[in-house]
Amino acid sequence: MQPMTNHMSPDRWMTQMFSARTAAEGGIVRRRVSDVERLVGRERFVREVKRRGYRAIENGGHFIVFCNAEPVKIVV
Repeated sequence: MQPMTNHMSPDRWMTQMFSARTAAEGGIVRRRVSDVERLVGRERFVREVKRRGYRAIENGGHFIVFCNAEPVKIVV
């Protein structure tokens, strides 16, 4: 019997993130910058967000991804 591992491939991680219910419904997902950099790399993450036509912001050690093509406005 093989031991279970917590390691997830970058491709699988991205697939799971963007296929989550919230993302699929055009909502918002949040991920820690340190996790993104460790698991898939910042550059690849940004490329994928752009490829999908989404917007993302970085604040307080997190990426917040708006899983739709709507404009993002900073209100305050």
